Amino acid sequence: MVRHVSTGELPTDDEVQRLVDQTHSDLLAVDEGDVSTVYPALASAAGDLFGICVVGTRGKQFVAGEVDAPFALMSVAKPFTLALVVEALGAEVVQQDIGVDATGRPFDSVDAVVESADGRTNPMVNAGAIATTALVPGHDAADRWRCLLHGLSRFAGRQLDLDSETYASASATNLRNREITSALGQRGRITGDLHEALDRYTHQSCLRVTARDLAIMGATLADGGVNPITNEAVVNADTARFVLAVMATAGMYTGSGQWLCEVGLPAKSGIGGGIVTVAPGKGGLGTYSPRLDAHGNSVRGGMAAKELSEALGLDLFASEPAIAREAAQARGTRSTSSGEAPLPVFGGRCDERVAE
Repeated sequence: MVRHVSTGELPTDDEVQRLVDQTHSDLLAVDEGDVSTVYPALASAAGDLFGICVVGTRGKQFVAGEVDAPFALMSVAKPFTLALVVEALGAEVVQQDIGVDATGRPFDSVDAVVESADGRTNPMVNAGAIATTALVPGHDAADRWRCLLHGLSRFAGRQLDLDSETYASASATNLRNREITSALGQRGRITGDLHEALDRYTHQSCLRVTARDLAIMGATLADGGVNPITNEAVVNADTARFVLAVMATAGMYTGSGQWLCEVGLPAKSGIGGGIVTVAPGKGGLGTYSPRLDAHGNSVRGGMAAKELSEALGLDLFASEPAIAREAAQARGTRSTSSGEAPLPVFGGRCDERVAE
């Protein structure tokens, strides 16, 4: 049986870099939002930092701003930990033990666990993510952390390290996550050591990354689990697809529905100021800007994703009538409905793959 997959291409290298530069310049003066104070260590972040990186599935990198400024991974770790657990145990285990439906509640909600019929939530919110880390395989706590750190580093294409200051700060003040973990234990969603599961979750959240790292990690999911820099298959294509679907449900917390309407791509944010956005088959977008909106998402990062999704033709839900598309292709242009000058045509084919 022949399998068809949806693929496409980014614009030319020069055009992508121009649009990345333009987007960074357009948003540089935006000063809305506030730096997170959830953990004391996060409150010291420099709010003016702003970096954008796009990495294509062939490994090309396009950057603007502070793309190598380090920050805490925080919740952006969640989809990648999920991918490692799905790869090890299968998607069915995650669906049965953790759940994949959006909770409709804030990311740190205890009620999402307590009021659920069976204690299941979603791997993109704290409760589901803590339950996910509890499933990381290994002989003991140290081995499970080594396994997780190694896997997350493979996504980034380099060895990640712990931000010890942020870890100490989070460990001392994560009272809400302790409540969530206790509730998970009471509902039978964590059957092992509760403290170990929470500590591993806190460790992964406090890994030090950059916007460039996030773009590479996103591009790995975009390319069916293959890191475009190292060419290593970190997870398989089915795992990558599953994770992207879960990201779409709750990756941007209670603003996930609005995000899909405006950006049209799966993404995951973190209160450290990072956002990873994935265009399947095309590449990953990593942004860093510490000022957050009311949902806990980076203000400038969200605006950059919206602008670049439209400019680069990434939106999964965008389409145009076939007759207009064919006419535009005949002219060597891309049709528009706004009356503006037509844009060049950028890929977008349906490739054929023979099933193994």
